[in-house]
Amino acid sequence: MTFHKIITSTANDEMKSLARLLDNARERRKQQLLVLEGLHLLQAVLDAGLPLHAVYVNEAAQQHPEWLVLHSRIDRAVPCSLVSAAVLAKVTALATPAEVLVLCPRPQGSAARQEAAVLLDDVQDPGNMGTILRCAAAANVRQVYLSKGCVDVYSPKVLRAGMGAHFVLQIHEQADLAAELARWTGPRLATHLEGSVSLYSEDLRGAVAFVFGNEGKGVSAPVLAACDRRVRIPMPGHAESLNVAMAATVCLFERVRQGEAAAPGAA
Repeated sequence: MTFHKIITSTANDEMKSLARLLDNARERRKQQLLVLEGLHLLQAVLDAGLPLHAVYVNEAAQQHPEWLVLHSRIDRAVPCSLVSAAVLAKVTALATPAEVLVLCPRPQGSAARQEAAVLLDDVQDPGNMGTILRCAAAANVRQVYLSKGCVDVYSPKVLRAGMGAHFVLQIHEQADLAAELARWTGPRLATHLEGSVSLYSEDLRGAVAFVFGNEGKGVSAPVLAACDRRVRIPMPGHAESLNVAMAATVCLFERVRQGEAAAPGAA
């Protein structure tokens, strides 16, 4: 296998640029770029047919069987560089550097369709954000709207937690959630403990908008006011509430269950 270059110094300009992109959300937005860490995310972006700007391969992984397969799918015009493990260790925040780091354009959301959607109101934790995206993709809810107060959806931590979900979803950043809900023609449901009805009493099929709020404060008052109903997940045990990612998972897969139950031939 031939590499375009071999990088052995942290003083390398490309490595300095990668480090800035990994560390700084403003830099990622300015350059409209993101960095993917690991073979799984490389496969996800290739499967989505999105372009690559550059690929940096950990010298310790150059004979990794999965990398050898994925390498054959990369356009030969995309520069692939071999990087020493010691240099990558200085660039990444991971305890062990990933097999590959991939530089690619920041995806641009297309026009939204009126179908089921997830709206996230100031969700701050990268793990929660990535898990919700992964859950939405698994539940076939493709439209995701993020308020201005949400964590950067393309940060390295969110990308890793999303496990490739970013590349099958339509993600709308910096959204005015109240305005989006005002235009919504289907049911608009917010998870909330006060004045709420059981999630399981609602018909969740069709173009439902699910609203999930900040980890500490929940859904903000203006966004809550734009919703039709408040729903809660019944919890007969000893817990006041669920983590927002867990709550989103229950809601989205209750929608899946209802769709399966209504399908022709369902028992």
